[in-house]
Amino acid sequence: MKWKDQIHNLQAYQPGKSIDEVKNAQLNPIIKLASNENPYGYSSNVDEVLKQYDHFNFSLYPDASAAKLRESVSSLLGVNKKQLIFTNGTDELIQIISRALLEHGKNTVMATPTFSQYKHNAIIEGGEVREVPLKNGKHDLNQMLAEIDINTAVVWICNPNNPTGTYIPNNQLLSFLKNTPKDVLIVLDEAYIEYVNQSYHSLDFIKDFPNLLIMRTFSKIYGLASFRIGYGISSEAIIQKLEPLRLPFNTNVLGQTAAAAAVKDQEFVQKCQKRNAEEREKYYTFCLENQLEYFPSETNFILIDFKCDSDEVTKFLLSKGLIVRSGRLLGFPTCVRITIGLKEQNEKVRTAIKEFIHEGS
Repeated sequence: MKWKDQIHNLQAYQPGKSIDEVKNAQLNPIIKLASNENPYGYSSNVDEVLKQYDHFNFSLYPDASAAKLRESVSSLLGVNKKQLIFTNGTDELIQIISRALLEHGKNTVMATPTFSQYKHNAIIEGGEVREVPLKNGKHDLNQMLAEIDINTAVVWICNPNNPTGTYIPNNQLLSFLKNTPKDVLIVLDEAYIEYVNQSYHSLDFIKDFPNLLIMRTFSKIYGLASFRIGYGISSEAIIQKLEPLRLPFNTNVLGQTAAAAAVKDQEFVQKCQKRNAEEREKYYTFCLENQLEYFPSETNFILIDFKCDSDEVTKFLLSKGLIVRSGRLLGFPTCVRITIGLKEQNEKVRTAIKEFIHEGS
């Protein structure tokens, strides 16, 4: 087979372990806090519309334009419907952007560590990857600007960043946008934006910066990860260029229906944000009490530094029926990323961490 040279050393994406993967009669229940899913589930609006599944004709293709979902999101965000593109999760949107703009001779700039799929897709397309190390867990925007040249096609900014949970405020982001060449696409990945406590208005920037594309998802605070609905917001010109690269019928009828229903329940979103923030504060207090370093987070996860092999920590917690994410593959080999779960789940995690600390002391 004549494989592309650049794919020989690629590894498939490795998600957090699933509950089925680690089922054990002696560990019941198993609590998964590894993939930043919403422990509160999703809006009851979704159950109501899915009860009407017998009205769906599953022998027909879904609406390729996602018209109802497009109308709902457009209304919520106050943007033109032509400024939206819907994809099979934001993973597909990252793939589309990379395919549209990257090739041999072009480069892309991103932080490191950050979400792995930016680099992964750039390599597949043959683009040069320019990585700028985080500073104290945050994007080094000045150094990222310094890496941009005439061959730069895309800049990726994960805000809040995964896996650190850190956040770039409006004024810093605006300065970066003003200093980036207008022919470079700036992709702002806002998968966790609904969890941010601070005042943040990135959508306002699209009018003044038509080279900005914002990515968002229904997989996180909306609790619809299995339905695989992501979307992008940008200028009409950018969306028109990307649409032909989107696979036909890429979002399914149940996903479109569930997401359109979820959008209409912003009270649920606000409750999830509030509860998450309250539980996150308890982790901060716990870390301070136990001399554990952590990154202040604006997401539904926290990255904690144990100053030891993170695989040891994750194995110990797994022995207690708790699935968390080792930082080894995330670029933080001594850290563990923990999704902030329900109150009782978080209490179990903290109790288990105390046991680990005491066993090691």
